[in-house]
Amino acid sequence: MPQDKEPAPLLKDLLNAKALALIGRAAAQAHPAFDQRAYLVMAREGLEELSIMQRMSRAADCLRAHLPDNYPKALKIVRKMAPLLPGGFADMVLPEFVGRHGLEHFDLSLEALRELTPYSSAEFAIRPYIALDPDAVLAHALRWAEDDNEHVRRLASEGTRPRLPWARRLPLLVAEPQHTRPILEKLQADPSDYVRRSVANHLNDISKDHPDWVLDLLEGWPTQQPETKWITKHALRNLIKAGHPRALKLVAVTLGAKVKLGAFEVRPAALRLGQTLRLKTTLQSTADQPQKLVVDYAIHYVKKNGESSRKVFKLRTLELAGGAELTLEKNQTIADFTTRVHYPGRHAVELLVNGLTVAQGHFNLKKPAA
Repeated sequence: MPQDKEPAPLLKDLLNAKALALIGRAAAQAHPAFDQRAYLVMAREGLEELSIMQRMSRAADCLRAHLPDNYPKALKIVRKMAPLLPGGFADMVLPEFVGRHGLEHFDLSLEALRELTPYSSAEFAIRPYIALDPDAVLAHALRWAEDDNEHVRRLASEGTRPRLPWARRLPLLVAEPQHTRPILEKLQADPSDYVRRSVANHLNDISKDHPDWVLDLLEGWPTQQPETKWITKHALRNLIKAGHPRALKLVAVTLGAKVKLGAFEVRPAALRLGQTLRLKTTLQSTADQPQKLVVDYAIHYVKKNGESSRKVFKLRTLELAGGAELTLEKNQTIADFTTRVHYPGRHAVELLVNGLTVAQGHFNLKKPAA
């Protein structure tokens, strides 16, 4: 049995005092007059109390305060800094600088975001520009969708996602998905997994508001191509989990699955944070022909107010031969992390086959030990 993984660090800790020091050092290398010490004193003040996005904004604003007042000159220094940094999430401070301080230099700033995105990513920074002039930014993004660099092509999709997590909401793109369709069309069979994942997430965003629009689009795509097939499957993941008939048909899942279920084991019956929940069951086909099945499970997490919130997890997509039997098992560590805090109480668990609940169980999460 594989060992449980250590909980991932909080995302905000990726932009810590050490990361700020690296940013300050790169600024001093690119611009010897930069006051690295003063920058760090300002950027680190109250750091522990700030969220990840607040830390990013703070770091970008502190850069602006210690670089030349003339924005084009300051931007030239920021562009020089990018190759001096190690790469990674913290380096998104540089695009954030452009996103927060460059709107009055629209075209110059958009070109800078295109240049900076390969070093980290500019999907957050570009959104104020979309809000200001969506047509202009979408025209740039359409050209970026044909760029030789996969990071630039990804920005064309990721930066225009309607519901990008942690990012500024763009009501126009939420309400009218047709604005980004030309970009998605260009990227529908992109050779880069990095880009395809963004396209799938973009379409999944749209499916939350316009499921039929997404299905109409994908039904017209060449889903027999491996790259497009992959995008389709991942773009429809929420609709598949919900058992949407058109979505299931697009990924060739058997409608009206014929299976007999063994006992659905949810163990242990009670546990504490940091311990492992174990799910186990058997599926037996009652059909003569092979069936493609999507098996998921859902946990109804208890919220602070005592109500619950349902979260569906992927278990397995499989082809079950006629009359065949298969044992399915899943281990999940119950631990707090950035996007979910657990509360004591009775947590319902569902097993789903092709979006339909076929079995139920529960576990009790105990209060932390005193």
